[in-house]
Amino acid sequence: MTRIADAFARCVRAGRAALVTFVTAGDPAPEHTAAILDALVDGGADVIELGMPFTDPMADGPAIQKANIRSLAAGTRTADIIVIARAFRERHPDVPLILMGYANPMTVRGPEWFASAVAEAGVDGVICVDVPAEEDDTLGAALRAKGVASIRLATPTSDATRLPTILTGAEGFLYYVSVAGITGQQQAAQSSIEEAVGRLKAATPLPVAVGFGVRTPEQAAAIGRVADGVVVGSAIVDLVGEHGAQAPAPVRAYIETLSSALADARKELA
Repeated sequence: MTRIADAFARCVRAGRAALVTFVTAGDPAPEHTAAILDALVDGGADVIELGMPFTDPMADGPAIQKANIRSLAAGTRTADIIVIARAFRERHPDVPLILMGYANPMTVRGPEWFASAVAEAGVDGVICVDVPAEEDDTLGAALRAKGVASIRLATPTSDATRLPTILTGAEGFLYYVSVAGITGQQQAAQSSIEEAVGRLKAATPLPVAVGFGVRTPEQAAAIGRVADGVVVGSAIVDLVGEHGAQAPAPVRAYIETLSSALADARKELA
């Protein structure tokens, strides 16, 4: 978990927001994921989210839905994801790795088994999309007991009444889902993002990372001027879908444009 805090702290010292990137494990096949993850790191990603493929990814748009289908068709299983995570940690000892997905694959063998397995593999945090904070007394508790951050989601509908519940037990960073919808389809107005980030930062000392709908360097830079982190997923997953096993080079090139935009974003305000 300290890797997450260290990564955000490094970005603060550098005067920029953290770049948080997402890809689906096993897309296009498990044996290709390592090279794609390395391309993210080499391009300048600060935090990596590795999606766990699932048959009913209800929060995800077409790009990540298709990635889930490709991954599952290639035979990806939870055991493969653990192997990928462990190998990533050996290659990149300081880069935070977050698993993101849905409750069924995380709890089918019991939350204690999952928490132990991911902790042993060197995973720093877990985002479980479909377990609300009010029902996170098993998976979240098991993760925290193993030193793995239980990263929570806040949305535009997370009002002042519910926000304290979301923040109770939250660790690592707070992921602000900037639109009331699925991934990759639209981006919230910048003014609404700025208002939400200000409200969330007043409520928690955790870094606030903003995602859903971020595709261009310009969008990333605008959010990076106010948020602690910017999350990009569907646009990367689209590149993997387009290029398959040859995706690492275009993924790295794209990540470099985002990283450069974030590095320059706050300088423009100085």
